[in-house]
Amino acid sequence: MARVAGVEIPDQKRVEASLTYIKGIGSTLSKKVLTAIGISPDTRVKDLSESQISELNSAIASLGTPIEGELRRMVSQNIRRLQEIKSYRGSRHAAGLPARGQSTKRNSRTRKGKRKTVGGIKKKLEKK
Repeated sequence: MARVAGVEIPDQKRVEASLTYIKGIGSTLSKKVLTAIGISPDTRVKDLSESQISELNSAIASLGTPIEGELRRMVSQNIRRLQEIKSYRGSRHAAGLPARGQSTKRNSRTRKGKRKTVGGIKKKLEKK
C-alpha cells in the first residue's frame, strides 16, 4: 500500500478514488491534484512509481487546505468553542443531539443512540 499524506491508500483502486480515503480530499480536489502533476486518474496506485508518489505528496502538501489530523483538530476546536460560549449548537453537541434543527421525537437515532426503555409507563397508562 502506498502512503500519501500519512494515510495508507488502497493499491487496487484507481488513484482518483483512492485519494478520497484521505480526510479532507474529495473527488473534485483529487482530480485537481492529479491534473496539476500530470498523472492519469485511471492509473492504479500499484502502478505508480516512487517519484510519482513523492510528487503526489508534495502536491497535496502545497494545497494549503487542512487535511487529516489538522482538519480533525480544527473541527473539534470549533465544536469546543461553541460549547464554551454556551451557544445553542454547543449545548446540542454536548448533549449528543442533532444540532441543525432536526426533529427528535421519532428520528435522530444515530445521534441519540439505542432506545432506552423507561420503566413504569405501561402501568401509568393502564391506571388511566
